[in-house]
Amino acid sequence: QLQAFGGGLVQPGGSLRLSCVASGFTFENYDMSWLRQAPGKKPEWVSCISKVDGKTYYADSVKGRFTVSRDNAKNTAYLQLNSLEPEDAAVYYCAAAPRVTLSTWNRDYAYDYWGQGTQVTVSS
Repeated sequence: QLQAFGGGLVQPGGSLRLSCVASGFTFENYDMSWLRQAPGKKPEWVSCISKVDGKTYYADSVKGRFTVSRDNAKNTAYLQLNSLEPEDAAVYYCAAAPRVTLSTWNRDYAYDYWGQGTQVTVSS
C-alpha cells in the first residue's frame, strides 16, 4: 500500500528524487515519513511531512540537503536528495502515520503503513 521508487546509482554531489505512492488508505489523513537503512547500520529516520500544514522534520544528517514534499492529489510523497554523499547510500523506505509530533516522528510505533525500499547508491 506504499510503494517507493526512484532510487539508483548517483555520483557524490549528485541528486535523486524518491517517490512514495500510497493506495488503500486516505493519503491526505496521514503524515508521511522517510527512513533509511545502510548495511550493518541501524535504521535512521530521515524526514517527515505533516498532513495538515506541511510542517517538516529532518534528521540533522540531511538538513539542508534533503527536501520532503507531498502531493495529496497524487497520493504521493517525495524526497528530494541533493548533494549526496557516500554516507547517504542506503535502502530508503517510506511510512505513513495518522499523526506524528516532534517527539514521535522518528518512532517506529507511530506508523501504520510501511513501503518496500528503494536502493540509493552513491559512488564514483
